[in-house]
Amino acid sequence: MLDSTVSDQTEAFLEAFGKALEDGDIAAATEMFLDDCYWRDLVSFTWNIKTVEGKDQVADMLRHQLGTTKPRGWALAEGEMPTEEDGVTTAWITFETDVARGYGLIRLKEGKIWTLLTTMVELKGHEEPKGFDRPLGAKHGAGKHRTTWAEERAREEAELGYTTQPYCLIIGGGQGGIALGARLRQLGVPTIIVEKNERPGDSWRNRYKSLCLHDPVWYDHLPYIKFPENWPVFSPKDKIGDWLEMYTKVMELNYWTRTTAKSAEFDEASGTWTVVVDRDGEEVVLRPTQLVMATGMSGKARMPDFPGMDTFKGDQHHSSKHPGPDPYKGKKAVVIGSNNSAHDICAALWEGDVDVTMVQRSSTHIVRSDTLMDVGLGALYSEEAVANGVTTEKADLIFASLPYAILHEFQIPAYEEMKRRDAEFYEGLEKAGFWLDWGDDGSGLFMKYLRRGSGYYIDIGASQLIIDGEIKLKRGQVTEVVEDGVILDDGTKLEADLIVYATGYNSMNGWVADLMGQDKADQLGKVWGLGSDTTKDPGPWEGEQRNMWKPTQVPNLWMHGGNLHQSRHYSQFLSLQIKARMEGIPTPVYGLQEVHHLS
Repeated sequence: MLDSTVSDQTEAFLEAFGKALEDGDIAAATEMFLDDCYWRDLVSFTWNIKTVEGKDQVADMLRHQLGTTKPRGWALAEGEMPTEEDGVTTAWITFETDVARGYGLIRLKEGKIWTLLTTMVELKGHEEPKGFDRPLGAKHGAGKHRTTWAEERAREEAELGYTTQPYCLIIGGGQGGIALGARLRQLGVPTIIVEKNERPGDSWRNRYKSLCLHDPVWYDHLPYIKFPENWPVFSPKDKIGDWLEMYTKVMELNYWTRTTAKSAEFDEASGTWTVVVDRDGEEVVLRPTQLVMATGMSGKARMPDFPGMDTFKGDQHHSSKHPGPDPYKGKKAVVIGSNNSAHDICAALWEGDVDVTMVQRSSTHIVRSDTLMDVGLGALYSEEAVANGVTTEKADLIFASLPYAILHEFQIPAYEEMKRRDAEFYEGLEKAGFWLDWGDDGSGLFMKYLRRGSGYYIDIGASQLIIDGEIKLKRGQVTEVVEDGVILDDGTKLEADLIVYATGYNSMNGWVADLMGQDKADQLGKVWGLGSDTTKDPGPWEGEQRNMWKPTQVPNLWMHGGNLHQSRHYSQFLSLQIKARMEGIPTPVYGLQEVHHLS
């Protein structure tokens, strides 16, 4: 509902809230929140990715941060009108702090704040040169010995990392490293991305040949350059690889291919890292101030250690190394696991005339891709959403405005509707012996991903093959690998010429241990998960993704990753944190995450 009265009331509320903050009246500001309230801040107040829950936590954050943040100018965002539905008023807002401009989303209930999202948009005096402020490019007029853009770019590439040092080094050149590199480039932060592969995008190209994105195109844009309007809804891996390679070139990223980081040490005295890399056979020592691990949300491939693996006479490998079905035509394959990769690989093997069996070791959440788009993502990420004025950036903020503590409450009805719509589909899977789940609390895919990052499949066809018996299915645990197959805990033997271990990945923490030593990995603590006390996500409650996109207990070390959506969205806030430190802007961090060791 659009109503001038709602708009007037919201403006009056924001004016009063802003005055309380400017006056330093923490008691008055806190009283404007409901008892059951959530303030999610992305850098602007806390220099952190932090959610405070309840009035006591709101008051504590303000006691620590209000004096340095100095917020002001709270207002409705230009061109936006508040809406009111079911007793909740929702409004886009703008504000400023002493050093930055902010944007946010507020939800009022019973005349008080229920949820508040505040985000940092830009640092004052360090705005990105874009839009009306874009660089001129051409050098009009005359001048002797002027250099061209190509010559200046070549000089930068030759000098950075050798005669000049990067302020930031990003280890990992997938979508996460590329998105962050683009943001830092636009902010004028000298940055190098190092990647072991031959070309940008090879992290996608090198996966099994049938791989494609299971998320729709509207969800997957990178910063600054959106996919064209004729881009397919679900992108094949090689197409994504080509896009990432193009992107690194046109965004002028300093991207070192065929480069492996060998060691990294932090010098507390100088506040800089010493990172030794092998650049195509040449040892190079880099000394960045900030180090970002963008090696993928999932971390290192998790290979099981089943008895007898060394006796197997066929091929066996982790799903991340699977070449596709071509070498195995007419043979027998066993795929251990039932996640996204397992389903994709099984379907591709079946298409390639391979006799394939999936071994399901634990329950798996399945959601049909079409239904997910319609019920789960369509309101935010779809052609209809774009037509209704929901830009990618707006969609990101709407999603971010729902605190993780209550996000599952919004998800449960959507997944109940999916279950109802596709009841026949799920009945068919269960008849085939498939072990289904909907998450510990019925909140489905997104919460599973946020809590532990596994245990689901977005169906693009493999499920019907299971229902029809084309992909064979066995439930159970592998007890032994023998020379011609695997043995399950019920005594069943599955003959195999090929075993694919779709057994997931370990924490990103493992990459830190490899590069910097176990002591630094222990100092960092867990990476990913909310501390929700659900399956594979033990407490204590953190309320945000652990150690992602924010300061950590290891000085000047940052963790960055996730899917394309998260790489795009959170790269904005990580880049602003790094830029502020480069410019010497005070960044008093509130709520630095405590260390929770891997269990």
